[in-house]
This record gives sequence, C-alpha cells and structure tokens, in this order.
Amino acid sequence: MINMTKKEYAQYVKSKAPSSRLARDTALAWLSGGAICVLGQGLIDWYKALGLPVETASATASMTLVAAAAVLTAFRAYDSVAKWAGAGTLVPITGFSNSMVAPAMEFKSEGLVAGMAAKMFVIAGPVLVYGVLASMLYGAVLWVMKLVKGG
Repeated sequence: MINMTKKEYAQYVKSKAPSSRLARDTALAWLSGGAICVLGQGLIDWYKALGLPVETASATASMTLVAAAAVLTAFRAYDSVAKWAGAGTLVPITGFSNSMVAPAMEFKSEGLVAGMAAKMFVIAGPVLVYGVLASMLYGAVLWVMKLVKGG
C-alpha cells in the first residue's frame, strides 16, 4: 500500500467502503418519522375525544410521546428501533427524549444523583441553556421595540 498511486489508493478505498444505502435509509427515516407523527396526531384526536381542549390534548400527546420514548430508552428498546429506522426516530420529539434519557441510563451505576441526574443533561443541557438564552434575548428585543414605538 505504501507504493500505491493516488488513483490506485482511491480504487482501494472505494473497494473497502460500504455501499451507500441512501434511498433505503431515506425511505425508512421518512416512514418512521411519519409514523411517529401519525401516532402523535392519533393521540391528539383520542385526547380530544376524551373531552380535552385542543391545546391541552396537543400538550398531553407530546408528553405521552416523550414518556414513551423515555421508557423505551430505559428498557434499551429505543436504540433497536433507531438502528432500523434511522433519522426518523431522531428528529421528532421522541429523539429529544431519547437524547436526555440515554446518557442517564449509561451512568446509572454511578448512583442516582452523580450518575443519572447529572448525566441526563449532557446533551439536553446545552439545548436548554441556549433555548432559554435565546428566548430572553428575543424578549428583550421585543421589549425594546415596544418602548421605541411608545407602547
């Protein structure tokens, strides 16, 4: 391999690289993400049928999906689904739940506080911090704009 030309090396690398499954992976991501969204809409409709207002039904459906993903992650079932479905399980709200619970489960042997509670925010922490900071910044900008308008 040391005496290979650039062209020979490129051919060698191409022969060892796994074949692309882009079409398959895209289809599975689209189908699985869509299935999660359909499940969410089904939950909203069910909660509305139970008499909840639309806003409450929507929030309750979101909480149900987050809780379900957390439980599936805790029992190590979410990873199996994600390996098959790909990005479709990562994009919806269930992916956020998985990203919070997975690090906590990984460090549960270190104890409830130092392990699970501390590691739960490894991934979600920056998202929450920047989300809160961005909302404060946007709120300040809107407040200043309101003052400038004289309202």
